[in-house]
Amino acid sequence: MRPTAADLRAALVWQAQSLLLAYPDEQLPDRLTLALRVAAAQPGPVARPLRRFAEHAARTPLPELAADYVATFDHRKRCCLFLTYYAHGDTRKRGLALLRLKQTYARAGWRLTEEELPDHLAVVLEFAAAEPALGDRLLDEHRAGLELLRLALRDAASPWADVLESVSATLPALRGDEREAVMRLAAQGPPEEQVGLDPYAPPQFLPDPTMRGSR
Repeated sequence: MRPTAADLRAALVWQAQSLLLAYPDEQLPDRLTLALRVAAAQPGPVARPLRRFAEHAARTPLPELAADYVATFDHRKRCCLFLTYYAHGDTRKRGLALLRLKQTYARAGWRLTEEELPDHLAVVLEFAAAEPALGDRLLDEHRAGLELLRLALRDAASPWADVLESVSATLPALRGDEREAVMRLAAQGPPEEQVGLDPYAPPQFLPDPTMRGSR
């Protein structure tokens, strides 16, 4: 099936959002230029927060922005960019969720580098840009975690809250059960069972989280 115009627009903005959630380095000016170009073709709820972040990042010295990135995403659990953490914490179930993600990527012919973890939001968005239908389902599966991350970044007055606001604007509104999950996560936090991350279930028997309905 050929991608629709809506698929292509979503793919472009997910790619831009992915780049803005990467560690700020010398390539940031090019990423900001791309993000602004993509934002120009997006509806207001998607475009406006992208432009706000790009304007902030452009006027902030790179070392300062990089230090803010580390302080935000490496030192605050509620601002974790690893999506499976919100649903599973550091439990064996998280290991299985990571394995399912890797299997989904592999079936689509998509390979990660050794440095990339499959549930990092920048990686999930990059995959969604390459495979919009599958990527949309993955993002929807982690909708509660994405919302909790957005709220945590907003409460911290982080500039990256704008990027999450833009991501959320590409997704359907929260359903009732997802709102309940967000409230539960906000009150209780992720599961805390510390049993390690090594998955032992046979891969061929793991359900594919993206295979809900037709592709």
